[in-house]
Amino acid sequence: MITNRTYTVEPWSVRETALNLDLLAQSESVFALSNGHVGWRGNLDEGEPHGLPGTYLNGVYETHPLPYAEAGYGYPESGRTVINVTNGKLLRLLVDDEPFDLRYGRLRKHERTLDLRRGVLERSCEWTSPAGSTVRVRSTRLVSLTQRAIAAVEYEVEPVDGRTRVVIQSELVANESLPEPDGDPRAAKALKSPLEPEEQHALGSRLRLVHRTRASGLRVAVAADHVVDGPEQTTTSSESSADVARLTITSVLEPGQRLRVHKTVAHGWSGTRSRPAMSDQVEAALAAAAHSGWDGLLADQRAYLDDFWARADVEVHGDEEIQQAVRFGLFHVLQAGARAERRAIPAKGLTGSGYDGHAFWDTEMFVLPVLTYTEPRAVAEALRWRQDTLPAARDRAAQLGLRGAAFPWRTVEGSEGSAYWPAGTAAFHVNADIAHAAVRYVAATGDTDFERDTGLELLVETARLWRSLGHHDHHGVFHIDGVTGPDEYSAVADDNTYTNLMARANLLAAADVCERHPDEAALLGVDDEESATWRDAAEAVHVPYNAEVGVHEQNAGSTRYQRWDFAGTRADQYPLMLHFPYFDLYRKQVVKQADLVLAMYTCGSWFDATCDEEQIARNFAYYEPLTVRDSSLSACCQAVIAAQTGHLRLAYDYVAEAALMDLADLEHNTRDGLHIASLAGTWMALVAGFGGTRRHGDTVRFAPRLPEKFRRLAFRLQFRGRCLSVEIEAGEATYTLLTGSPLTIGHHGTEVAVNGDGPVTRAIPAPKRRPTPEQPPHRRPNAHGSPGIEA
Repeated sequence: MITNRTYTVEPWSVRETALNLDLLAQSESVFALSNGHVGWRGNLDEGEPHGLPGTYLNGVYETHPLPYAEAGYGYPESGRTVINVTNGKLLRLLVDDEPFDLRYGRLRKHERTLDLRRGVLERSCEWTSPAGSTVRVRSTRLVSLTQRAIAAVEYEVEPVDGRTRVVIQSELVANESLPEPDGDPRAAKALKSPLEPEEQHALGSRLRLVHRTRASGLRVAVAADHVVDGPEQTTTSSESSADVARLTITSVLEPGQRLRVHKTVAHGWSGTRSRPAMSDQVEAALAAAAHSGWDGLLADQRAYLDDFWARADVEVHGDEEIQQAVRFGLFHVLQAGARAERRAIPAKGLTGSGYDGHAFWDTEMFVLPVLTYTEPRAVAEALRWRQDTLPAARDRAAQLGLRGAAFPWRTVEGSEGSAYWPAGTAAFHVNADIAHAAVRYVAATGDTDFERDTGLELLVETARLWRSLGHHDHHGVFHIDGVTGPDEYSAVADDNTYTNLMARANLLAAADVCERHPDEAALLGVDDEESATWRDAAEAVHVPYNAEVGVHEQNAGSTRYQRWDFAGTRADQYPLMLHFPYFDLYRKQVVKQADLVLAMYTCGSWFDATCDEEQIARNFAYYEPLTVRDSSLSACCQAVIAAQTGHLRLAYDYVAEAALMDLADLEHNTRDGLHIASLAGTWMALVAGFGGTRRHGDTVRFAPRLPEKFRRLAFRLQFRGRCLSVEIEAGEATYTLLTGSPLTIGHHGTEVAVNGDGPVTRAIPAPKRRPTPEQPPHRRPNAHGSPGIEA
């Protein structure tokens, strides 16, 4: 529950009804607009006050050195950090010669609304200057989902109580002053004024700046055009310098008169195109946007989102906060990937500079599942980006003495950006995560062209990595040693169950896809002998199990480790990594985030084939008291398995934690950007948790159950060219095929045929009652209704 009520709870919007300067940076992330190519943080139109100015272009970064106190073979030599590019949001306002600055004068009213159906950020405020002049300001901002280079804003000023002289300065500004970062000072130095000027232009209502990054050599072009509507005496003038292009609009307004500006901004970047070509590119984008006009951009945005919500909406009856949060999450996940188009989907999307703008395994295992069933085209593009980075991944594997491709743990453009081996390179599971995403996409869409042209190569090169990384012992058992699984508190361990099972699936999928496309596989050098070795390794992979305790081990031997002293750990000592040495975490039983529990979801078919329901419940009960959730990725995973094992109230509390991660700023770092994977995890927790949705080969199965707080849960999925509606109530589930040919699905273990003739309803069996597992002291999820993690 959002106790400070920074944002009102509404089903289709996020509304801020007062301006709290202490929460400004958080709101800038929440109100960020993006399309996956361009990102505008939700800064105030006038630029100040601000928390963190931010305009981002996906893939634009600067390099900086990564020196080490002690050199080590294989360490990355340089880091890459997303940069704040030329800011086109700025519309500075002067009222009777006084800057419109909300820190001064009297702010009578201030409201901002993120409209999730229209895809716009709206703002209205009323302000009295220190000299006593009162004005109303309204603005509407969008980043276009249909014209990926374009963002636009409508800005309107109206006097309230008398004749008022107003000046609007619409600007493009490069190399803005940013707050000093808390992290690496070497990076801060490298990123100070990273853009070198190449071109400046201001003529009439048109502005343009072209810059190039100092070290990475990327060229950035930003241009703006304006339509001004005001009294007859309104005048304009333009000017430019190396880092600023400005259009100044001056008018005298009588009560009832308004000065309105429509500003359209075009963005582009390239590592290879010339300066004239980049200038032409953004000018052409402006011309296309002008053809649509402001009203056309708004209409196109609404139409795009109407289509998205028709196939992606999740309805939650019984909890207004979770209803708002899941739509907020879906909106930002869509924004992160909709027009990324062969670029990464960073962990923060384009909402902030957290994690240096890097992409991790979060993309494939949390974000892409949502997009697979709601916006599959974006998934194909994200995986084609991974394919484009294969040369760097092959080089990295060769550097490590391995075959195939070793994809980076964190990256902007394909090279490894992690300077810490145990939580970076040793987390080889990212390779299987990418393969898993490719298999999931093909299974859900039937896109055989993608499988042949992209999926095959990704699967082959990752399979080669696993075959060279692992080894058979003298009993023929296949082991993968010295790796880090999802739980980063158990690093460089042997036979991580999640890694081994994901590698197993990767190896089998690679062998299968080579059988389906033998000619293309042969071009990659795959023969029958190689694919046979993949199958042999997969079938012999070791999955550690402690028969005495009766649970699967997260890593080989992990259940014999000493348990962490939870009773002696204070509430203010979480997250543990900030208060205890890693070596101590690594040798104790303490779990940062769901690992073995995540494996039971992602590799559920293996557990279904080898275990009964009681084994899964025992595993979950064992790891719950060890898992401290020092990662935003954990709660949604635990929600899924809690629901599967019948702990519906616990699952509900975990869903709420994932859902409110950013709206309630549970980890106190939303200021750096949103947790896109946790937002995606809200969908996962509802659809895979309470919906019980699982992909099984080329079919989909459901085992739905609702917590007491929910009266109804409804969602839609895109699957194999069909749109399927699922509606769940306390005692029954109804399946309706909205579009497409007949489909056979699973419902709690029985087959159900759905077609276009109408809905099919089935009863939901009651879950088996089991004792609710304990959580570590101070880390039990809050009973939904109060914020954060229990202290």
